[in-house]
Order: sequence, then structure tokens, then C-alpha cells
Amino acid sequence: MERNPLCDINVVSKTLLPTPREVEARRPLPPEAAVTVTRARRTVADILEHRDPRWFVVVGPCSIHDLTAAREYAERLRALADEVSDTLFVVMRVYFEKPRTSMGWKGFVNDPYLDDSFRIAEGLLLARGLLLDLATMGLPTATEALDPITPQYLGDLVAVSAIGARTTESQPHREMASGLSTPVGFKNATDGGLEAAVNAMHAAAQPHSFLGIDQRGQCAVFRTRGNRLGYVILRGGDRPNYDAATVARTEEVLAAAGLPLRIAVDCSHGNSGKDPLRQPDVLDDCIRQRLAGNRSIVGVMLESHLHAGNQSLGPDPSTLRYGVSITDACMDWDTTARVLRDARERLRPTMENPR
Repeated sequence: MERNPLCDINVVSKTLLPTPREVEARRPLPPEAAVTVTRARRTVADILEHRDPRWFVVVGPCSIHDLTAAREYAERLRALADEVSDTLFVVMRVYFEKPRTSMGWKGFVNDPYLDDSFRIAEGLLLARGLLLDLATMGLPTATEALDPITPQYLGDLVAVSAIGARTTESQPHREMASGLSTPVGFKNATDGGLEAAVNAMHAAAQPHSFLGIDQRGQCAVFRTRGNRLGYVILRGGDRPNYDAATVARTEEVLAAAGLPLRIAVDCSHGNSGKDPLRQPDVLDDCIRQRLAGNRSIVGVMLESHLHAGNQSLGPDPSTLRYGVSITDACMDWDTTARVLRDARERLRPTMENPR
């Protein structure tokens, strides 16, 4: 067929992807991995519904760029998760897609080899392989739902999803969230404004109809029943917003909108000024609020890697330091283990039904 001269004027090329079904066939879901995901989703739902008094803790690298380091981190976290499980339900942060303010590396799925080769088909396959490994070892995962197509490839392996500060106002992302099979958090806007996150939580709880692709890669109209397991994530903005006064204000806004009081605090980003050394201080404040009687905070998020800080992605990925973030700076492993063990000990008296 002759090319339409009015279409694809700025498109250089197109490359067909394998369908979600084909990727799943190459990396199938084993029963033990399915059990991990199912139990984790149920546990987070119980925490959101205040049937489980624990906090869920999403902790891990700002982004995944090295699968070997990610697996080593996961092995350590799996043991720590068991140790603190009577008070904290630990979920590993496994972020494969990175929203950019202007330009930069867009994440592992988009560019798995860190060299602008953009081998997305391989990125999807490798990402699914990592999620399978983690679920098989019994470690649930959380990720950001950024590209509306990606969940068809990876969504069956994710326990918790988040909609980021840059996309919380986006109608397609609210529609997508309404159909996700996971609990989903909505971050406040980058300026710290709360309205977009609350509106998104309300919108995603409603039924929607929207365009997407099915497991066979065909365009389809999705009709959803709405996702009732939404929550707001306070991630700071122009200033931190984890303090008791801001949390109380968030409770008022949620109640006025007829929404359940479910708040997670992101201890990184605007709340820490992107300084990983301040994340423990944010967590400490949240623990103090819980000890003072707060029950609307149901979870926290921490950015953590094997080693502290971050590094720039240069032209030669082989020169990168092992276990160090290439996006936001992270706490090191020793700090992570220390603050989670401390949180466990301090929060144990608040468990109405000790496990």
C-alpha cells in the first residue's frame, strides 16, 4: 500500500514489538510467583482498609539499571523483610521507567543497555525476568505506571503501583489506574499541590472506557469498574509536606471529597530535598505521628541502594560504580537496614493485633 504523505511526517522508523502474550510465553508466571503477588496485593489492601495495623514500606533503588545489583539488593531485602514483618510489610521498589523534566535516560525498559540503543523489546523481556525472580523468591514489588502500554507486559508481577507527580493530572493515567489490578498511589504535584492527587484518586475509583492494547497486541476499548484501592502519596514540592499539620490538612481534604483517609509519605524527593541523609529524619517524624495516634498514614517510601549517593551516566556505562544509583541519590544498605529495624521496634506497641 502506498504511504500516506500526510502521516508520520516526523517519524524516522517503526519497529514492531512482540505482543504481551509472546513476552509472557517466554517468561511465564510460575505458581510460586503468582502466590507472592496475590498475597502482597491482598496484604496492602488490608493495610489500606485498616484491617492490618502494619505499615507497608516501598523501599529500593530510585531506578533499576543493573540487574545484578538489583538481585543482590533483593536478596538482602528479602531477609530483612522477614525480620521486620510483624510491624512492616516490605515491598521492593522496582522502577523501570523514569519521567524526565526535559531530557535524560528514560529508564531500563526504554534503554536497557544505557547507550541510547533503545532496545525496548529486550528491555521488556529483561524487566519481566527480574520481576519473576523477585516474586519467585517471595519478595513483592512496586513500580510506577508511566507508559500506558507497559502494564500489559509486566502488570501481573507487580503488587503496588504509583502514578507520579508529573502524570497525576493526566486523564489517560487516571483511566489506566482505574483498571490496574494493584493498589495505586497518586503523588501530589511537583509544586506540592494536593488537589491533583485527590482528584486522581477520586477519578480512578470510577468506571472508565479508554483505548489500549490487549494481550495479543491488538487495539481494544477497555471498560473498567474503577480501582477502589487508591491512596495519596505526599512527596513534597516547593517545601516538605510530611509534617503533622500537613497530614491533618490532607485528611481534611480527603474527607471533604468523600475519600478514605489513606496517606503514604515519600521520604525522598521534595520531602528530603533530594538529600538521602534526610530520609531517616522524615521517617522518624512519621513514626512520631503514628505513636501520637495517627492512623491515616498507612505506608512510607524510601530510596535505597547497595551504596550511598548517585552518579552520572556518561558515555561509557562500563565505568559506572556497582550498586550506586544513576538517578536520584539513595541511602546505602546499612542505613536502610538500621532505619527499618528501628522503625519496627518503635512501632511494635501500635500493633492492635500483633502478628
